[in-house]
Amino acid sequence: MKYLVISDIHGSFYYASKIPEIMKRENTKKLILLGDLYYHGPRNPLPKDYAPMKVAELLNSYQNQIIAIRGNCDALVDETISEFSFQSSYQLNIHDKKFFFTHGHIYHKDHIPKHVDVLVYGHLHTGFMEEHEGLICVNTGSLSLPKNHTPHSYVVIDEEKISLKDIEGNIILEKDF
Repeated sequence: MKYLVISDIHGSFYYASKIPEIMKRENTKKLILLGDLYYHGPRNPLPKDYAPMKVAELLNSYQNQIIAIRGNCDALVDETISEFSFQSSYQLNIHDKKFFFTHGHIYHKDHIPKHVDVLVYGHLHTGFMEEHEGLICVNTGSLSLPKNHTPHSYVVIDEEKISLKDIEGNIILEKDF
């Protein structure tokens, strides 16, 4: 199975509306959302086409395919407009590798949960992929509000590799696991 992993939409309907196209292009069946879905946050500018309710409607159409992680900008009220539930984190085994998905404001490359092979998170709005003593740390970047001159990005995970891609589908970084 292939997974599309996206973080930090921050209410941008313009970028959220690219999700169906990305899912089709990447042939993914599951969508893992790493939080900060609707609210732009006090430190961020308003993203392009800021429309949290429209983002919720679009994401709700994928409710049976979504695994949603709560981010630091997500509130309980956000769950009232979502037809899917939020979790604090999510774990998944792929080919004997333990994946841990989180937003990134609690667990990240400097605060790693125990017994994990691959840590996938967002929050920083800068995509990267690093390996530390056998642990792979992947940051998805942000779909709508990238920082530090990084591109709008997302991650694809399949049975053999993890890929960080820009919004057009170009590979930025890729690693076999």
